[in-house]
Amino acid sequence: MEKRSLATNLRNLFSAHDMTQGAPWKRIAEFAIPMLIGNLAQQLYNTADSIIVGHYVGDNALAAVGSASPILNLLLALFVGVATGVGILVAQRFGAKDSEKLSVVIGNCITLSAIVSVITCALGLLITRPMLELLKTPASIIDWCDSYLSIYFLGIAGFAYYNILSGILRGLGDSVSALGFLLVSAVLNVLLDLFFVGSLNMGVSGVALATVLAQTFSALLCMWKLMRMQDIFHLKWLHLKPHGTVLSSIIRIGVPSGITQAIFSMAMIVVQSLTNSFGEMVIACNVIVMRVDGFAMMPNFTFGQAMTTYTGQNVGAHRLDRVHRGAKQGTLISVGISATLTVLLLLFGRGLMSIFTQTTQLVDLGMRMMRILACGYIAMSITQCLSGVMRGAGDTLTPMWISIISTTILRVPLAYAIAHFTRSAEYPTGRPESTFISLLISWMIGAGITVLAYRFGPWRRRMEQFKTAAPALED
Repeated sequence: MEKRSLATNLRNLFSAHDMTQGAPWKRIAEFAIPMLIGNLAQQLYNTADSIIVGHYVGDNALAAVGSASPILNLLLALFVGVATGVGILVAQRFGAKDSEKLSVVIGNCITLSAIVSVITCALGLLITRPMLELLKTPASIIDWCDSYLSIYFLGIAGFAYYNILSGILRGLGDSVSALGFLLVSAVLNVLLDLFFVGSLNMGVSGVALATVLAQTFSALLCMWKLMRMQDIFHLKWLHLKPHGTVLSSIIRIGVPSGITQAIFSMAMIVVQSLTNSFGEMVIACNVIVMRVDGFAMMPNFTFGQAMTTYTGQNVGAHRLDRVHRGAKQGTLISVGISATLTVLLLLFGRGLMSIFTQTTQLVDLGMRMMRILACGYIAMSITQCLSGVMRGAGDTLTPMWISIISTTILRVPLAYAIAHFTRSAEYPTGRPESTFISLLISWMIGAGITVLAYRFGPWRRRMEQFKTAAPALED
């Protein structure tokens, strides 16, 4: 009896979860905690790359991986948009218990991912070198950046399908399976990093190849899991055929999220040009800080995603009373976790940064930057949670505009202005802290705007529409 009970519990753990019943904070926590661990594993992808390349190749190779990241993130914005649109529609269809439309959404998502993969691969290979030159990437690292990005774009389908398919699993409330697959992939990534970089001396190219192979493997695991969920949806060949209303719904909901990510990446590219002017030492410092920053941001992005799924399911089920309660409870949990993690990073950040490099000057500079950013993480937890609620209700435009204001209108001009006014004989291009101070200010103002948008924004009118009309795919 105990064995049977254990097997049943395990099956329930690795299955879809209905978030329209039970205490909101419990449903959100049950969903978010596995995803938080999964985001930790995702961060280990990047961290392992940086640690291994920093130790086996050197600080310049570390700078190369960092300089390539903004360009990579810009071109991956398409997948972020598709994944967001699909995740929201899947959550709403699952909450409405609409198996047929759920199958159509998932099938069209698989087809759309293939199309976007081809476009991104071709575009990435075409613009990589010109973009690096435009950003005045130092000659000492530009070839490494180019090879890293080229390999990544050639294997872009693995990244695309992992993110899209794991987004479907999360939309169904199954964050545990996505976690398990990501953990397996993270371990594989580290082993391949050590083999390609440590044993074969492939350098930065080996890091990119290891990541591509690990992501492709995790995508295959996600597909295998989805094929075993026939009790929830029935995926047939006809569901892969492009369906106009479904694709338009994915694009309508997902494109603003993709644009948000693209705008953020464009801002990062512009700021990266400023960072490059400070020299290789500051570039390498920026890479280390961003890796540590990734751990501090994990609760924020995790609970933002959790609130999107939670809201989507409850909107689909017309449980609108639960949306507001869940928003308050989820945000409070996120703020608490974010504050605790930020304190731990300030206390132990130096030791964490020392894993990446043995250069004391680099570690000292990194800790100065982390202290500047510290308060901003709590502000970002509020922004991400409330933006997640708005997206789950189908309003992806408002978070997009907030992102445009905070990252483009505020952060970029501020970074250059602070750098300009802090020029000196010691810092001829300005103080390197300028990019981080501007980031902190943009986070704080963005949080304030998000709170106002949550209380008075157009997403509330969309909620009112769900009280009188059944949810549909833009029929």
